[in-house]
Amino acid sequence: MLPDYAELHALSNFSFQRGASHPQELVERAHALGYSALALTDECSVAGVVRAHVAARQLGLPLIVGSEFLWGELRIVALARDLQGWGDLCEFISAARACAAKGGYRVDAQSPWALLRGCEVLLAPCREAFTDASDLIAVSACLESARAHFDPEHCWLAVALHMACDDALWLHTLAQAGERLGLPLVATGEVHMHSRAAKPLQDVITAV
Repeated sequence: MLPDYAELHALSNFSFQRGASHPQELVERAHALGYSALALTDECSVAGVVRAHVAARQLGLPLIVGSEFLWGELRIVALARDLQGWGDLCEFISAARACAAKGGYRVDAQSPWALLRGCEVLLAPCREAFTDASDLIAVSACLESARAHFDPEHCWLAVALHMACDDALWLHTLAQAGERLGLPLVATGEVHMHSRAAKPLQDVITAV
């Protein structure tokens, strides 16, 4: 019997030119696979939450509301723990959007990260940003600069393995970095589509 699994990092087509599936499709697929919960974490947006919520309520699947932010070589995934966390997350998104031109957003060391105190925070190093999967120093430095802004009791190191030839080495590096910085590891899929049938669309989005 497989252990319970909750997907904590999933993007829908509300993440422009990244996600290939509708929020409700992600929810339906998570339910069909027997997931214990699904987190919808579109990039600096909660626009797909209503569609996901309606589908999740119909199917009885717990939905976790969150959002993802790109900061340098790191993706920061914030998952609201409660209603207060949800409100603070929305306020943070508004602040990030207000710092950039229409359609964009910006986060940096001066962003109001304290607003995310009502969230669980996942730090996800971008694999493509590191030419060497064994570069522990670079990965640790990337994580350490962000970790300082969050409550260590609610901060995690996200691990997503996408069947690359160096997955084992990348996992080993993240495990070392997590031990060094006191960040527990948590498995995620960094999902961009709900089924293989959506791959042609995902390929076009990626190419564009």
